[in-house]
Amino acid sequence: MNDTMKQIYMDNSSTSFPKAPGMGKVMGEHIDRFGVNMGRGGYSASFHLEQIAVETKEKLCDFFHGPKSRNVVFTSGATAALNMITNGLLEPGDRVVTTSLEHNSVARPLHALTNNGVRWEMFPVDSDGNLGLDSISRLLDSSTKLVLMSHASNVSGNLLPLSSIAKICKERNIFLVLDAAQTAGSQCINMEEMGLDGLVVPGHKALLGPQGIGAMILTDKLAAQIRPTVMGGTGSKSDLLEMPTFLPDRFEPGTLNIPGIVGLNYALTYLMDQGLEAIQAIKTQLSKQFLEGLSVIGGVHLVGPGLGTPRESVFSIVFDGLDHGEVAFLLEREYGILTRSGLHCSPLAHQALGTFPGGSVRFSFGCFTTREDVDAALLAISAISNLHLK
Repeated sequence: MNDTMKQIYMDNSSTSFPKAPGMGKVMGEHIDRFGVNMGRGGYSASFHLEQIAVETKEKLCDFFHGPKSRNVVFTSGATAALNMITNGLLEPGDRVVTTSLEHNSVARPLHALTNNGVRWEMFPVDSDGNLGLDSISRLLDSSTKLVLMSHASNVSGNLLPLSSIAKICKERNIFLVLDAAQTAGSQCINMEEMGLDGLVVPGHKALLGPQGIGAMILTDKLAAQIRPTVMGGTGSKSDLLEMPTFLPDRFEPGTLNIPGIVGLNYALTYLMDQGLEAIQAIKTQLSKQFLEGLSVIGGVHLVGPGLGTPRESVFSIVFDGLDHGEVAFLLEREYGILTRSGLHCSPLAHQALGTFPGGSVRFSFGCFTTREDVDAALLAISAISNLHLK
C-alpha cells in the first residue's frame, strides 16, 4: 500500500478503531501514576482503583439495565465469559440450544462439552440467516437448560428474534444468555425487558474500549447455578480454601486487567455522552447507503438480509470467481480499505449461509465510519469485480 494513501478501516466486527478519543492517554497516565493493584493493598492508590472498578460496573449495569452492579463480572473478553458460563453451568445430560450462526467462542466450548455428555442442538436458519419461528417452540422442550445465542451474526449481520425466544424461555424456565459481541454499544440492550439471565459483552468492539477487557452480567438465579472454573486469590475470604460464594468475587480470581478497566470506564463515558440513538442513526444511514450501492454492482453477492430487514452494519460479500483472500489484499493495497476475509471464526454460520468453505469478504462499520468511506468501498468493490468480469 502507498504510504500516502488514506486507510479506511472496515473491520469493526473484529475490534473497533479508532477507539474513544483520548482513551489511550488516560490508560497511559494510569499506568504511570497508579500502576498498583486493587483490592490487595491498604493504601490510597489501591482504594482509588477499586473505586474506578466499582464505577465502571455501575456504568455497565446502567447501560445494559442489569440487576445490580455487583452482578457485573469483569472478564478478559466475551470468549472467557462464554467459557465460564458454559463450563460452569452445563453438566452431563443437560441440553443446550444455540442458533446455527454462532461464533467459535460458543461452538468450540459446546463441542468439547458434548464429549462429556452435554447435548447441543441448534435453531436452523435459511440461506439469508433468518431463524424460523416454528423451530423455536419445537426445540425448546422441558429438557433444555440453556439457550445461548448471538444477538447478531458476525457474518451476515442478522439481528435474531430474541423476543420470541425469551418468551418461551420464561414460560419453560430455561436460562437465556445473550452473546452481544456484535451489538453491545451499537444496539439498545435492556436485560430486564429482554428477559435475559445473562449478558456477555466485549469491551473492545462497539463499546470502543481496549482489547483484553469484557464483562458478563448475571442474574442471581443464574449465578447461583454456575460453578467457578478458574480459582485463586480474590482479596476477600482469604482464610478459606473455597472460592467466595458472593458476587462478583466468586468469578473474579487473580489480578484483573486494571488498565483495561480504566480504558473501558473512559469509553463508556464517551458513549453515554454521544448517545446510543445518535450512533444507531449514523450506522443505519451508512448501512442503507452501502446496501443500495451494492445492489447495482455486478459479480458480487451479499450474504444475509438486504434492505428493509433489521441488521447490524456487518456485510459479508461473495465475489464471483475470485479468491477472497486476494480480494482483501487488493482492497488494502490498491484502495487502502481494511477488511477481513475467510470464515470469520464462524464456520457454522458459513455452512448455514451456503458460503463454506470459501467464506466471504466482510465490511463492518463503526461509529467513526463516514459516508465518504462507504462511497470509497463501493467504488473499490465495483472496480475489483469489473476486473474479473472483463
